[in-house]
Amino acid sequence: MAEDSPKRRKANFNEAETEVLIEQVLKHEQLLFAAGPGRASPGQKRKVWELIRHKVNPVAACPRDVEDLKKRWRDLKRRDPSKLCRLSQGCGPPGTAAALGLLLTPEEIPPAAAPSA
Repeated sequence: MAEDSPKRRKANFNEAETEVLIEQVLKHEQLLFAAGPGRASPGQKRKVWELIRHKVNPVAACPRDVEDLKKRWRDLKRRDPSKLCRLSQGCGPPGTAAALGLLLTPEEIPPAAAPSA
C-alpha cells in the first residue's frame, strides 16, 4: 500500500507578503472592486490578480496562487482593519493612507492616517 502523505497547509503570510499585497490591491482597487457600468470584466480582474501574484511571490515564503491572495485580502479586511492601516503607512504610493478611507469607516481610521481638512 502506497503511503499517501496528508496535504500540508501552506506557511502563514509573512509581513513582506502582506505589505506587497496591500500595496498592490490598493493600487488596483478601482479595477478590482468598482461597481456599476464602468467596472472591469472578469478577465481584466483575473489579469490584475495575476499581476499581483507575480509581485507577491518573490517575497513569499512559499508560492501563492490567486485564490490564496484573495482569501488573505478578505481576511485582512474582515479580521483586522487596523493591520491594513499599520502596514500601509509606510508602503505604497503617496495617498495610500487616504485610499484607506475607501475601506474603513471614519471611526476606524487612526488619527495619523486621517486626511487633513
